[in-house]
Amino acid sequence: MRVFVTGASGFIGSAVVPELIGAGHQVVGLARSDASAEALTAAGAAVHRGSLEDLDSLRAGAAAADGVIHLAFIHDFSQHENAARIDLRAIEAIGAELEGSNRPLVIASGTVGLPSGHVATEDDFPVPGSVASTRGAAAQTTLSLAERGVRSSVLRLPPSVHDEGDHGFIPVLIGIAREKGVSGYIGDGSNRWCTVHRRDAARLFRLAVEQAPAGSVLHGVAEEGVPVRTVAEVIGRHLGVPTASVSPDDAERHFGWLGRFLTADVPTSSDKTRALLGWQPTHPELIADLEQGHYFRTDRRSPQ
Repeated sequence: MRVFVTGASGFIGSAVVPELIGAGHQVVGLARSDASAEALTAAGAAVHRGSLEDLDSLRAGAAAADGVIHLAFIHDFSQHENAARIDLRAIEAIGAELEGSNRPLVIASGTVGLPSGHVATEDDFPVPGSVASTRGAAAQTTLSLAERGVRSSVLRLPPSVHDEGDHGFIPVLIGIAREKGVSGYIGDGSNRWCTVHRRDAARLFRLAVEQAPAGSVLHGVAEEGVPVRTVAEVIGRHLGVPTASVSPDDAERHFGWLGRFLTADVPTSSDKTRALLGWQPTHPELIADLEQGHYFRTDRRSPQ
């Protein structure tokens, strides 16, 4: 299969590309910059120049592919709604090119914003008005493509997709703990984040593009829920700083934009996904990954 991958040189994409190539697929990666193009070439992928806002380039990439994995997203929380609109237009352009072909389109989405109060499943959808609901239109558009002859699926990822090179929520939390001299959590810290190792997530993207039925919602979740306080305690121990509670009223002042996500309590199941695709996570869980120490090296790449 010739697979067109957006976000192919990113943190998750750079694991998806070798996963696909190792399974015998050809990969064409979207590259916005020379650095991305060089990284893709080094990984054994072909390069397709363009960006999320260049809809012609997206259409051309999809037209020449047997399937598409859409990972790219503008992760700038100061313009999240605009980023969501750009993402939606990109999916619409790719979907229009795939229409009627029964070719697969797999997009990355998230579990943050799913209903709380129970273990969320693949049958749940984001709560309207939640921090994640701005991307809901992209997921719904993708699923609706199943009625137009696209083997579309939405793969929801946890707030922590972890591995060496991570520049997401966990490194930001570590950076705040370094800066403040205390490793914080909000309230009693009993709220839970689901997690997955990057390489387990990459394998699920490969299985999805190969096998997922049209209109599937998939959960790339290895651990249903890790208490945020447990994460903060490991961070505090590795940095040699105390661990302490931050009141909800002070969360934005202490954690900045991360405070909106740090209160999330959405334990999430992937039982249906595992049964559907035969996916079984095999790589280290979050706390074991943190204990390896690579997150705490001062020479690691700064969060982007």
